[in-house]
Formats: sequence, structure tokens, C-alpha cells
Amino acid sequence: ANGSLTNSSFTLNGVTINLGDTTSIVAGTDWQTGVVADGSTVTAAAAGEGYFIDTTSFAHTAQLPASPTIGDEISFIDVAGTFDTNNLTVDRNGKPIQGSATDLTVAVERAAFTLVFYNDTQGWVLKQK
Repeated sequence: ANGSLTNSSFTLNGVTINLGDTTSIVAGTDWQTGVVADGSTVTAAAAGEGYFIDTTSFAHTAQLPASPTIGDEISFIDVAGTFDTNNLTVDRNGKPIQGSATDLTVAVERAAFTLVFYNDTQGWVLKQK
């Protein structure tokens, strides 16, 4: 019987799960539907997600989470090949990017990159260069 169990929960990858509860485990990047820049909407980026950004007509801003934890990852892809004419701005939302207290402006056609959060000093760092 369950009455003989010592623990009523277990921890998986830092998350406590009570016995009898259900949970979802997501592996890899959760890619979102394409974001078409409209010149005014800001994408609120979330850890574990990837974004196909289309800046054919307008520049776009994606805002990083305000309270990330070590290892959080967010990916971006220039799906239309237009970051060189209509830039993507990655709003750091108070945390550094590559150790710098400035937002990241991406102006490279067909750019594709992942940012990983390390700590409050280095902040978000590029996973690949």
C-alpha cells in the first residue's frame, strides 16, 4: 500500500512532483509559429522556445525573460532573410547579453542563434558563434 512509502514526492531536473500528480516533460526547443513583424508588437520570449522571425516589412523586438535561471535557452531564426534591412532587437530586459548592459541588435541576413542564460554578470551568452 502507498502508506508504506517514505516520500510523497520526488524531484526531476529541479522540479518536485508529488506522487499521483501528472507532469509534462519537454525535450529540446519548443518552436513557435512564425512571428511576422508588424512594427509595433513585441514578442515576449520564453525559456525553452524558438522563434521564426519574419522582418520582411518591419523591424522587430523580442524581449528576454526578466527572471531567467541558469541554462535557460531561447533561439531565433531570420526566416525571411531580412534582418540586414529590418533588424531584430533582442531586449535584454535588465540582464546582460554577453556581459554587456545593452540590447542586442541583429543585422545579419539569415542569422540563426541561441542564447543561454548563465548568471547576472555575464547574462545571456551565445550558444554557438
